Amino acid sequence: MKKTILIALILLGFGTSVSAFTFAENKKACDSGDMNGCFNLGVMYDNGQGLKQDYFKAVKLYTKVCDGGDIDGCYNLGVMYYDGKGVKQDYFKAVKLYTKACDGENMKGCYNLGVMYDKGQGMKQDYFKSVKLYTKACDGGDIDGCYNLGVKYDKGQGVKQDDFKSAKLYTKACDGGNVLGCYNLGVMYDNGQGVKQDDFKSAKLYTKACDGGNVLGCYNLGVKYDKGRGVKQDDFKSAKLYTKACDGGNVLGCYNLGNVYYYGQGVRQSNKNALKYWGKACDGGYASACENYAIVNKK
Repeated sequence: MKKTILIALILLGFGTSVSAFTFAENKKACDSGDMNGCFNLGVMYDNGQGLKQDYFKAVKLYTKVCDGGDIDGCYNLGVMYYDGKGVKQDYFKAVKLYTKACDGENMKGCYNLGVMYDKGQGMKQDYFKSVKLYTKACDGGDIDGCYNLGVKYDKGQGVKQDDFKSAKLYTKACDGGNVLGCYNLGVMYDNGQGVKQDDFKSAKLYTKACDGGNVLGCYNLGVKYDKGRGVKQDDFKSAKLYTKACDGGNVLGCYNLGNVYYYGQGVRQSNKNALKYWGKACDGGYASACENYAIVNKK
């Protein structure tokens, strides 16, 4: 069973959603000095919402509202500098803007700043600072902050390794809709890591992760149905899940799907399909698939 996945994502969402006001109404408000109107106008240019997308104009408007004290504008401007949209990519400026946003209690700003400390982008890598920022983001309701903080406790980066705290944070992330949190929590229940080992709970969590688009969740759930662990053994469901995992780029799913076709488990036996999926797994770097392909292809 695979160990937990560690992924840190930069959020690209906006600080607040655009109001129902039209372009003309927002422009008039902005021209009158209303920062909300300027912010909304910036988002409209950023998204190409009701007008031609224009990152340069979005940057100009976000700069205006940030300078005017609007924290969400600072956050969105930080995203533009991080991605290099409408401006030359500049991690140092992104750090400065995310810091300003975070200091103003924008939790996405805290989260993104934490990721940058995590990766050492725009500053020296510092796990302790990233932990502090993820903690602030998580406490402020940012679910991705809870997930990344769970990863830190899982790996003991910037904090003392603690499976119990990690499981608690993955639970909070999963309950908030973070499918990576669901997947990692499933692995912990599978291994009895920080929680009591429970095949039924792990299967339930892999189902939630898979339904949310996490291909590793689909693969692990396929193994559950294959072996009858935490669910009733079902070759048909297992094959279906390996297919979903393989289609999503998971080489182990492709390898197992090749085995399924070779032995005719839940599908009609087919050496042709077995070779197809072993070949796909082999191209993805899985050595056992290459060996199986070579042996069967000689027959």
